[in-house]
This record gives sequence, structure tokens and C-alpha cells, in this order.
Amino acid sequence: MRPSTHASEWIENSPDRTHRPDFGELWRHRELATFLALRDIKVRYKQAVFGVAWAVLQPLAGVVVFTVVFGRLVNVPSDGIPYPLFALIGVAAWSYTSNGVARAAESLVSNSALVTKVYFPRLLAPVASILPGLLDLLFSLLAIGVFLAIYQVRPTWAIVTLPLWLLMMIVSVLGIGLWLGTLNVSYRDIGQAIALLIQMWFFITPVAYPSSIVPPAWRAFYFVNPMAGMVEGFRWALAGTPGPGAYVLISLSSMALLIVSGIALFQRGERRFADVI
Repeated sequence: MRPSTHASEWIENSPDRTHRPDFGELWRHRELATFLALRDIKVRYKQAVFGVAWAVLQPLAGVVVFTVVFGRLVNVPSDGIPYPLFALIGVAAWSYTSNGVARAAESLVSNSALVTKVYFPRLLAPVASILPGLLDLLFSLLAIGVFLAIYQVRPTWAIVTLPLWLLMMIVSVLGIGLWLGTLNVSYRDIGQAIALLIQMWFFITPVAYPSSIVPPAWRAFYFVNPMAGMVEGFRWALAGTPGPGAYVLISLSSMALLIVSGIALFQRGERRFADVI
């Protein structure tokens, strides 16, 4: 028998040379993303005394501190709703954002053994890293529902826009995570600076205060921060506070720029990840 000519052909199992994500390939590897996400959830709550209760306890602890400092001592306005509810919604959105960005930034380095030994769409690593936070966010939403009942605050028709704000939040987190994750592979200083960057980002995001206290002359610039529009929209959907209005278009533009440029940067550096990680 003559040997098959196809048997001697080499097939390179490596990233595409183009800088466009192959969504079909990502879908074919979806089980890997699920595995990585479930692994992170198990590791996080393994042997934890309170288990998933930490998903609620941490935001509630933040609410207590903010209520005492900002709600009582500083007397920050809360857009017409009780300050504890105002703070809980902001903290829930911020907790998912800050934790998601930090995990996405470390996703390639923390999976270096997998990145250097097996080919898979590297984009799955940061995507999988932001999925476990959605479980925490779900529990936070349940806590928000309890606070709405306690304070007898009824959501308005804006509640139907909640999935939109959640999607925009996820996309923003992924876009920033792709930037930091790509840079973190080559420059480990990024990993050291992430905590500082997130802390600075917190103060320019309306978590503990409403964006209405920002001077009108600075408000358009303020909403360049994509999370400014997301947090305000999140509160509007859940508690009927004033929405971000036309300023959300600025945050939406920033979000689009972050995700598009983040994917482009990530795809450009993908072929070098295994060599320099």
C-alpha cells in the first residue's frame, strides 16, 4: 500500500496570523472557558467557612462604611433614595468591575502552564476570568432586592434596561482586562500597579456619591470613564434614580473604544504569549 500523502503533512496548531478574533473557534472551545470559570469558583470558595455568603458580606461591609462616612459624616446626597440602598447598588457594580479587571489582568500569567504547553484561543483566558464574578453579582442583586423591599422603593419601567447595563459593564471589564492582561505578560510591573490603578479608578466612579455633584463644566469629561455611565444606569434601572441621560453616550463610546482596541492589542500579542510569559 502506498502511504497517504496527507500523513506526512504538518499542521501548525497556533494562533491565526490575522488580528481578528475567530468567534467560531472561541465557540468550539467554550467548554474550556466553562472549565476555567468553574475551577476559579471552586478554588475561591474551597474550605471557606462562609462559602458563597462572602459574595454578600463583602458588599454589605462596604455599605456600612460608606453609610457612616459619606451618608452620615459628609452627608453626601443619594439621588432621592436611602443612602444604604444607594451605596449597595454602587458597591455591587463596582465589586464586579474591580474584581473582574484584576482577574482578567492576571488571567494569562496565572494560567502560564496552560498557555505554554497547549494551544487554545488565548482570548478564552480573560473571558473565563470574568465569568465567576457574575455569580457574586447575582447574590448582590438578591441583596439589593431585599433592600428595595425594606425601604419600600419600587423600581420603575427602567428595570427593563438592566440587562443592557449589565452587558455594557461586562464588555467594559473585558476591554480593560484585555489591555492590562496583554501588557502584564511582557511587563510584570502592571501586576504590581493594578491595585493602585483600581483604587484611583474608584474615586472617579460614582460609587459612594452621585455624578450630579460633579460640576457641569466637568461632567462630560467625567463620563469618559465608562463605569460612570454604567453605575448611574445600574442605579436608574434598579431604584429609579435619575439616569445618566445623554452623557451615557460618552461612556458608551469609551466602552466601544476599549473593547475594540483591547481585542486588537490582545490579538497582536497572542503569538508571543507562550514565548515571553
